[in-house]
Amino acid sequence: MRSIRSKALAGVSAAATLPLLAGALALGIPAAQAADNPARHPLAGTRPGWATANADKGTTSSSAEVSARVYLAGRDTEGLGAYAKAVSDPSSPLYGKYLSAEQAQQRFGATEAQVAEVTSWLKASGLKVTAVTQHYVAVKGDVDAVEKAFGTQLHDYAKGSKTYHAPSSTVSVPSTVQNAVLTVTGLDNAPNLMTHQDRLPEPETVFRNAGPFSTSYGSNIATTLPDAYGTKLPYAVQGYTGKQLRAAYGAGTYTGKGVRIAITDAYASPNIVSDASSYAAKHGDAAYTSGQLTQVLPKKYTSTAACGASGWYGEETLDVEAAHAVAPAAQITYVGAASCSNDDLLDGLNKIVDGHLADIVSNSWGSPEANQTSSAAAVYDQVFQTGAVEGIGFYFSSGDNGDEVANTGTKQVDAPANSAWVTAVGGTALAVGTNDTYLWETGWGTGKAALSTDGTSWVGLPGTFNSGAGGGTSRTVAQPSYQAGVVPDELAKANSAGGNRVVPDIAAIADPNTGFLVGETMTLPNRTQQYSEYRVGGTSLAAPVIAAVQALAQEARGGTAIGFANPAIYAKYTSSVYHDVTDNPTGTELGVVRVDYLNGYDATGGLSTTVRTLGKDSSLKAVQGYDNVTGVGSPAPGYVASWR
Repeated sequence: MRSIRSKALAGVSAAATLPLLAGALALGIPAAQAADNPARHPLAGTRPGWATANADKGTTSSSAEVSARVYLAGRDTEGLGAYAKAVSDPSSPLYGKYLSAEQAQQRFGATEAQVAEVTSWLKASGLKVTAVTQHYVAVKGDVDAVEKAFGTQLHDYAKGSKTYHAPSSTVSVPSTVQNAVLTVTGLDNAPNLMTHQDRLPEPETVFRNAGPFSTSYGSNIATTLPDAYGTKLPYAVQGYTGKQLRAAYGAGTYTGKGVRIAITDAYASPNIVSDASSYAAKHGDAAYTSGQLTQVLPKKYTSTAACGASGWYGEETLDVEAAHAVAPAAQITYVGAASCSNDDLLDGLNKIVDGHLADIVSNSWGSPEANQTSSAAAVYDQVFQTGAVEGIGFYFSSGDNGDEVANTGTKQVDAPANSAWVTAVGGTALAVGTNDTYLWETGWGTGKAALSTDGTSWVGLPGTFNSGAGGGTSRTVAQPSYQAGVVPDELAKANSAGGNRVVPDIAAIADPNTGFLVGETMTLPNRTQQYSEYRVGGTSLAAPVIAAVQALAQEARGGTAIGFANPAIYAKYTSSVYHDVTDNPTGTELGVVRVDYLNGYDATGGLSTTVRTLGKDSSLKAVQGYDNVTGVGSPAPGYVASWR
């Protein structure tokens, strides 16, 4: 979710919440529907919301080939959620009593009998089984076989300007296998991704920031440009580095030694090792030790064009370099997905959980909640709950489009950050002064106003909404118990009287106008490739920064895993370990002057000079106390040590 390029999930839509688990909405089945055919069990949420009667274009051609995954429920779905909640709650006698990956599989995973039952049913329906794992059985087949297996018809539906097939009614499975099946994904093909193997493309065209710059907030004032808000504004920072971020968030002497961080994205930068090493050397970060940075990658990649594969290289680079800058001794494992589809990203997450590759997982991707299906939600939450049982915490970017109205036309949060089982990371604009002194933070939300043609004023201050931290109230996820008593009712009950999940939980630097300096090999206009550096932001920066701060906290507690952190994060709310971030920390409007190359890399195409006003996040507001831009706030000195 970087502010300079969007990472939309493709394929199966992303998460709502797992039915019948603590902190989630129950997705009920009408009694009459279940009674219509007692030999079959309906699976709620398996018909996408866009497959409406008005959009129906008739039955899908019988010659179409369909691929799907049948995800396995495991031995004890409700028990998994209950144990995940207890082991993460500081007030529970089970707090911190984690299971190993093997113990979690033996206690909650699918049995061999369940796998055999599901596989036998699918084959008997005429489908070809293409993969069997401990999490799912993958199949493909023609429309007739799919309809027979899943008790529904496939119809074609108009979705925007295109047509896709989808189930015309709720999918069902035979009652004989209902206890073995969690849900089914893939029966709709929106969007239709490539399935053949592709080579990864070259890095994206180089991006550079124009100057002048400040080295710390306010160190270089734009004295020759017009006043804004009654004063001369500073130029944007060139990009903070690890030393400044560690000081701002109270790292002290902690380095993350002995702690493992995993990072998930799609694809893999071909230059990550050399780029990360060059960046560390240039900016005073500790050199990587042998084996400190490793990658776990798929055997092949798919959908490189549909997913914009090269755009993900910068995402991996940002995540790795930011995490190492803040926690320079932590082990970093990058887990790349074969594509940006949910199924492939879930495979990456499952690799981490199955092998317990890390205790802290940073994830800088997502999509608007309206794209969700509850079937995919169930699968995500199963992964997150299994991780919690093992002492693994997942940290997700909250989004870069504020309340999403400007992006989608509908006020909503992003997923999977909306899950009650992850830590959603919001964003701030950060001011670090001389001598690495923390000055203040605002909620990340940017108004953009251009310099007038005659150079004497700024047009329409604060200007138009440009970007901002995602947040708000979910429409599909019930309020988790850890938010009760902290999140104001006006937020929690914005969409229902019973209360819903509010995003985010915690926050860190995200505003690209007060952002982080990153180094990456990129493609020059002459098609050669070269290492270059640029300032970057987005909650894609906030997520690895918070993950790294959590690594410092885990080191502070002697290496004992923090696990799913939200119950403890909210339990600390009344203490002084958070910066209470507001949009107006100094009592006056705040902004920076930013000069950009119009072509993105040099002055030949001209320059753009703008004021970026801080703390202007769509309809979201950072206020005193908990808010829907920064959650409980950002880590303050004392936060890391509070986990001891």
